[in-house]
Amino acid sequence: MEQHDPDRRHLIATLSAAGLAALALPRDALAQAEPLPLTPSCGAPAAATKRQTEGPFFTPASPAKADLRGDGPGDLLVLSGFVLTRTCRPVPGALLDLWHADSAGAYDNAGFRFRGHQFSDAQGRYQFVTRVPGLYPGRTRHFHVKVRAGNGPVLTTQLYFPEEAANARDGIFDRSLLMRLSPAQGGRLGRFDFVIAA
Repeated sequence: MEQHDPDRRHLIATLSAAGLAALALPRDALAQAEPLPLTPSCGAPAAATKRQTEGPFFTPASPAKADLRGDGPGDLLVLSGFVLTRTCRPVPGALLDLWHADSAGAYDNAGFRFRGHQFSDAQGRYQFVTRVPGLYPGRTRHFHVKVRAGNGPVLTTQLYFPEEAANARDGIFDRSLLMRLSPAQGGRLGRFDFVIAA
């Protein structure tokens, strides 16, 4: 029988208790064992997620990969949420492309470390398992994301970490793009719902 280290077991229990997901984390794969919560309620129409620059390090044709833990060291972060329309309807099959710096603040411009994409499920849910990025010079800590539903327009944006000292000095930072973060033994849980014009 496969053994899991205590930090992974505790993170799984914390995720389940938080209602974000119950994950089984075998050595070689990420398996979602329990569904995420029901689509959140929101006022209609909801404000669309703000667009931001993609920056200089976007690489097209990222691999279909939602588990980026193997791309390098760093603190674990599980980012989950929904893709929703402005009338709060889930968007199934939306493409989500995530990329970010490694723990030293460097982007992989020759390959696909800390780069991957997935499609939202039938309820509009997505989940990435990755590492907390380091600080890229001149910027605060952030993730880059592109979201697209079908042949619709591409939403290019960035997600930010709350309580980062560099947020106040970053000219691109936008408070509306802050993730909700909560601690978990062995990592952090992040939540962000994308609202797109679909």
